[in-house]
Amino acid sequence: MRQPPAVRLDAAAVNRPLRGRVAIAGAATYGCGEAPGLDDMALLARAAQAAVADAGLTMRDIDGIATCSINASMWAMPVIEHLGLNPTYIDSTQLGGSSFVAHLLPAVRALQAGQCNAVLVCYGSAQRTATFGRRESMAARRFLDPHPFEHPYEPPLPVAAYALAAARHMHEYGTTRAQLAEVAVAARAWAQLNPEAFLREPLTLEQALAARPVASPLTVRDCCLVTDGAGAIVLTRSERARDLPRPPVYVLGSATAVWHRQISCMHQLTRTAAVQSGAQAYAMAGLAPADMDMAQLYDAFTINTLLFLEDLGFCAKGEGGAFVQGGAIAPGGRLAVNTNGGGLSCVHPGMYGIFALVEAVRQLRGEAGERQLARHRTAVVHGNGGTLSSQATAVLGTHDAL
Repeated sequence: MRQPPAVRLDAAAVNRPLRGRVAIAGAATYGCGEAPGLDDMALLARAAQAAVADAGLTMRDIDGIATCSINASMWAMPVIEHLGLNPTYIDSTQLGGSSFVAHLLPAVRALQAGQCNAVLVCYGSAQRTATFGRRESMAARRFLDPHPFEHPYEPPLPVAAYALAAARHMHEYGTTRAQLAEVAVAARAWAQLNPEAFLREPLTLEQALAARPVASPLTVRDCCLVTDGAGAIVLTRSERARDLPRPPVYVLGSATAVWHRQISCMHQLTRTAAVQSGAQAYAMAGLAPADMDMAQLYDAFTINTLLFLEDLGFCAKGEGGAFVQGGAIAPGGRLAVNTNGGGLSCVHPGMYGIFALVEAVRQLRGEAGERQLARHRTAVVHGNGGTLSSQATAVLGTHDAL
C-alpha cells in the first residue's frame, strides 16, 4: 500500500470551514450526442452562455474561469478571448476527465477569499463529428503525453488499461462479466428516461454480454460513448446564490487525489485514489456514503462503477459486482447511480466530469423530469481521469443538507 508522507495536513479539517460557503447557481449542457458543424469552442460557448443565463447572470458578472481541453494546453486563453471575459481567477488544470470536479475546491477557495465573485466551469468537445476527432487526438498524445512503459508495446489505450483492471478484479474477487454488464444495463435504463441521452433503445443483460468484444473481458457495451457535447456550471458565494433565480446547490465537500499516471505504475489495480479523495470529501462535508441520495460516477467503463462504489464506501472492496446485481443501481434500485445514463449511454465527449456535476444539480433542484428521484438532498459526484489516474470527489447538497 502506498505510504503517506511523514507529515500530512488534515485536508478535511483545513477545508471544513469552507463547507457550504459556495453554491452552484447555474448549470447547462449543449449539443450532447452529435453537433455537426460546431467545434469545441462553439459548443463550450453555448453551454457557458446557457449556464450563466440559468444563474440569472450575464457574462459581465463572470470574473472567474475554470476550463481545460484534451487537445489544447493553453485552452483557458482562447476561452477567455471568445467569451469576452476579464477574469481575476483562472484555473486551467488538466487532470483528464476528473478535471471539472477537481476545479471545484480551488474555485471555492478563490470565491471565499474574495478573489472573484462568479466562477464559470466549462467544457466542450466535438470529438464525434470533428475532422480532428478522437482517433487523431489519441495518436497525437503518444507524442505529447508519452507513456514510456506502455506506448512502445502499442496497446489500444485507454480500453486496454481498464480491461486490465477489470480482469484483475475478476481474478481477485470472482467478479463476473454478467456483473459488469449489469452496470451497462442500468445506465441504459436511466438513459431511457432522459431525452438528452444519446443511446435510449432497450438493452438487456443478454445483449450486453453478446456485444462485440473490444479488449478482454470488455465488450463495446462496457465502454463509454464517443459523442459531442458541452457542459457548464456557475459558482458563487452562497449568500449571493440565495438571491439568484435557481435553488442553490451547495458544495459541502471536495477533494482530489492522484497516485499514478500510467496504468503500469498503478500500485494495486483494484484500488484507486478515490479511497483518498472520497474520504476527504465526506469528512469535509461531515457526511458518509449512507447519507448520499445518489451517486454520479465517472463510468468511462463498467469496471469504473464497481471500483468507485467500493472505494467511495458504498460496499466493501471486492463486493461491487454483487452490489449491482438485480438492477440495484437501475431505476427503482437500492442506490441511484448515473441517473442521466452516464458516459455509457448518455454522453461522453472525451471528458465526462462536468456532465456528472450538471446531472447532480438537476436532480438536487428537482428538475430531472421522468428520472427525478423522490429523495434528493445529497449527491456524491466522482470524476476519473487518465487510466484510473486522477480521482476527484465532490459532495453536493440542498439547503436541507447544510
